[in-house]
Amino acid sequence: MKALSIAMLAAATLLAGCQREGDNLVELTGRVFVFNYRVAVATYVVTLNKKMAIPEGTVAIAEFENPAGGAPLVTNEKIYPFWDKITLQSPAVHCVKKDKPYAVNVRLVDTSGKTLQSLKTEVISSLDQSVMPGKPLVIGPFYTKNPEVFKPDGTVDYDSADTCPST
Repeated sequence: MKALSIAMLAAATLLAGCQREGDNLVELTGRVFVFNYRVAVATYVVTLNKKMAIPEGTVAIAEFENPAGGAPLVTNEKIYPFWDKITLQSPAVHCVKKDKPYAVNVRLVDTSGKTLQSLKTEVISSLDQSVMPGKPLVIGPFYTKNPEVFKPDGTVDYDSADTCPST
C-alpha cells in the first residue's frame, strides 16, 4: 500500500510538471517605461522571447493601460516567424506615476483571429513623469533646439505644468 501511495505521488508530481507551460509560443523577458527627455515622450516597452515556432501571419495585439485615464492604448504588431525576440512599444503616454502598477495585456492572434497565447503583466516605473519637460527639447532629424523651449532672448520655457489627473 505504501509503495502504491509513493507511485501515485510520483505520478502526480510528473503530471503537474507537464502543464502546458512548455506550449507557450513566447515568454515575457522585459517590461519598462522609457522616458526620452529630448523629445518629451514616454512609452511602455515590453519584450518577448520566442520559445516555439510562430505561425506565419501571427499578430501581437498589446493593450497598455492609459496612465492619463480612459481607454487602453492598443497596438497591433505583425510577428515574423524568423524573429527570436519581439519588442512591443506603446504610443506616447502621459501622467506616469512612480511605483504605480500599470496593466499590459498581450495576445498572439493567428490569421483566422484565434488567440494562440495571452500574457498579462504589469509595468511599474521607478520615476514619475514629472521629470520630463512638457515640450520636446529638440526638433527635427538634426536635434535642433526647439524654439518654443529655448527662446531667442535666452530664456528657457520647459512647460512642465502638471496636466495629469490627481490619483
